[in-house]
Amino acid sequence: MSNQNGYEIEYKYLISYPDISLLTAQEGCRVADIEQIYLNLDPSMNSRVRSWEEHGIVHYYLTKKKRISAQTAEEYETEISKDEYDRLLIHTDLTRSPIKKTRYIIPYKGHDLEIDVYPFWKRQAVLEIEVSEENEAVDIPSYISVLKDVTADKKYKNHSLAKVIPEEI
Repeated sequence: MSNQNGYEIEYKYLISYPDISLLTAQEGCRVADIEQIYLNLDPSMNSRVRSWEEHGIVHYYLTKKKRISAQTAEEYETEISKDEYDRLLIHTDLTRSPIKKTRYIIPYKGHDLEIDVYPFWKRQAVLEIEVSEENEAVDIPSYISVLKDVTADKKYKNHSLAKVIPEEI
């Protein structure tokens, strides 16, 4: 999700598959089941619709994103109705598969840790940490084992994962 000025600035890490019970035991942990479907709308931006289910309630979003740097993207996200979501599916990018993931959101030292667990990986997951400005310092708790900083690695962006899934490391 973008900050108030329309930009999403984040770090992205490939991490060892987390202990799910440890994640859900963290104070303030939220869990959401997400499905993202990429669209052919505006050729200058990546566009997607997303269903977000949390506590049995489903929300739908339309997101348009344009990469500014490895860490920053211009992002416009709007909550939409189920009907609008269904209508937008006619624009599905058939060269990309839907992305399904479970996201664990954990407040930690002034940031939200967003841990995405994908069904196609058994040994690794992705940690995203949104920040207010590029190069802002972040802390990662000891219960998360970072394998690699993939902030600048395009193959780990969800838009790319919808096309080609990298081998586990």
